[in-house]
Amino acid sequence: MADAPFFHDASGTVRFSVTVEGQDVNASIGREVLRYHYRTAENADPLETYGQHIEEFDAAVRRRLAGGSTAPIMLRENDLRAPA
Repeated sequence: MADAPFFHDASGTVRFSVTVEGQDVNASIGREVLRYHYRTAENADPLETYGQHIEEFDAAVRRRLAGGSTAPIMLRENDLRAPA
């Protein structure tokens, strides 16, 4: 079972896990990526923003893995755009 997501102050990222083929894959996404991509307020809670878009982040992690990336996955804003 994947660990609960949490905000890591030192890195400014939400860290989370996605279960892929029975394996937990660690991933993260930066507070700024969340803020800019979803146009949230500067003081918006990154965990709240993450919680509103979990499926999108899981899909982005799966796309990165399918494309050959290895864990841990650091999502970028470009990863959140729908594939062509």
